[in-house]
Amino acid sequence: MAILGAASEAGTYRRGCIMGPDALRTAGLVQSLADLGHTIAEDRNLVPDQVEIDDAAHAPAHSVGAVAGWVRAVRRAFGAALGRGNVPVLLGGDHSIAAGTLAAIMDVSPGTHIVWLDAHPDFNTIETTVSGNLHGIPVAIAAGLAGADVIYGAPITPLDASAITMIGIRSVDPDERALLKAHGVTVHDMRDVDEFGMGHLIRGAVARARAAGARIHVSLDVDFLDPDVAPAVGTTVPGGATVREAHLAMELLHESGLVASMDIVELNPFLDERGRTATLMVDLAASLFGRTIMDRPTQSW
Repeated sequence: MAILGAASEAGTYRRGCIMGPDALRTAGLVQSLADLGHTIAEDRNLVPDQVEIDDAAHAPAHSVGAVAGWVRAVRRAFGAALGRGNVPVLLGGDHSIAAGTLAAIMDVSPGTHIVWLDAHPDFNTIETTVSGNLHGIPVAIAAGLAGADVIYGAPITPLDASAITMIGIRSVDPDERALLKAHGVTVHDMRDVDEFGMGHLIRGAVARARAAGARIHVSLDVDFLDPDVAPAVGTTVPGGATVREAHLAMELLHESGLVASMDIVELNPFLDERGRTATLMVDLAASLFGRTIMDRPTQSW
């Protein structure tokens, strides 16, 4: 496995995400994965590229150059780890860095399906963002929508929007909603979770990936969870996943045998309560990579 820290807070308006990667390590992430039998081939923090971009040309978007610098560095490192046959785990940092992981995945393993666990779809573009905070754009940018050339500064293989399953969504901008429908993204909001259950939705995502012969990348935002159980995030939205729902999602994804990479993003330790959110995120990552209460054989699908 390759543990890559991207201590970016350029994509958000709240300071604190810069401490996210080291907080996850302090909460025991690397040791937890090693205890599960995974070999840690590398464990390091990335340094962003230096990119100068005039924000005024892309208003209301801000910190465009800083976000682009992180995205380009993440794309390069994440792609290299995948190319060496490692399972990369990106520690954030705000969610804008996922534009780098998604581009890297398309560079090395096009066709990979994306399971996006988040309160927000992050499907705005540089042109449609209302807040100007670029942690709301990574999926659209990776799909080649407006602003991709600015952020990446080089060609990408666009992410196939029909290969994305979003679960836990409960905050969507109007223009973003239209883009999601136009591009055929599978979006399950919290009503779907309530009505059909987390297990049903995850099994559906796994079935679609399996039918396509694809691997799965999991992008886990802290605000996927309800803020009552995971307070350390700057974009709290009430009504999120419970601890058990989140663990079930991780356990089922692990049992699929298809997970090839992961992001853990938006952890803001400055807003945490004695490390409870960081510890929970570590526990969820451990569930995704094999920790169980009782031994269960990997399912035959």
